[in-house]
Amino acid sequence: MKDIPGAIATAAAQFGTEAPVLRIDGRHPLSVSSIDRVNAVCDSVEDGTRARVIVQVSGFPEGALAKDLTVSTVSKWERALRRLERLPVPTIAVAEGACGGLALDALLSTDYRIATGSTSLVVTVDNGVAWPGMALYRLARSHAGAAAVRRAVLFGVPVSAPDALALQLVDALTDDLPGALATAVERTGSVRGSELAIRRQLLFDAPTTSFEEAVGAHLAACDRALRQAASPEAAA
Repeated sequence: MKDIPGAIATAAAQFGTEAPVLRIDGRHPLSVSSIDRVNAVCDSVEDGTRARVIVQVSGFPEGALAKDLTVSTVSKWERALRRLERLPVPTIAVAEGACGGLALDALLSTDYRIATGSTSLVVTVDNGVAWPGMALYRLARSHAGAAAVRRAVLFGVPVSAPDALALQLVDALTDDLPGALATAVERTGSVRGSELAIRRQLLFDAPTTSFEEAVGAHLAACDRALRQAASPEAAA
């Protein structure tokens, strides 16, 4: 697809308050600068003045992991991704080509994911085995029994764009990026701030929480929604 950065820049400028764009190249090894870029974008939107974040991802590692990589650095990267995952605004990803490493991590941490026809999801393989980072957790959280995910997690077999769409790992598969971004804007525009955070958390907790444990949090969210509908000031 031609001029993806241009299409993203045009869409970002049309979001009212210009949306910051986070570009992640999966060919690059994890570094402090990668972590700082994610945190900088999170800093720029946590004050609530931005409407959305666009995350552009592509590329996958073709060599071994960096020799100086430490668990401390990996932990800081995962915390930065968790911030991205919990932002008070919707996050929209655009994926092109084979996406692995940092690119796959970032893609799986977003709310709405657009893939081009060339996209595939590639689990990083080092020393003949899949890298056991949180991408495995995010892939398997809802799709542990899916054959494509099982092959990716255990053997590093890429997940094709059609399989990713069928498994709902991406939300749209398109050759019309401007149109897909316009749809994403429409679909992600109704909820933001604390209400978005509440619904995300309910979604995250559902696979591992029993009905008895979950019902209190859901009833509290329903109560908040009812009070907000009756009086927006009372629920603020």
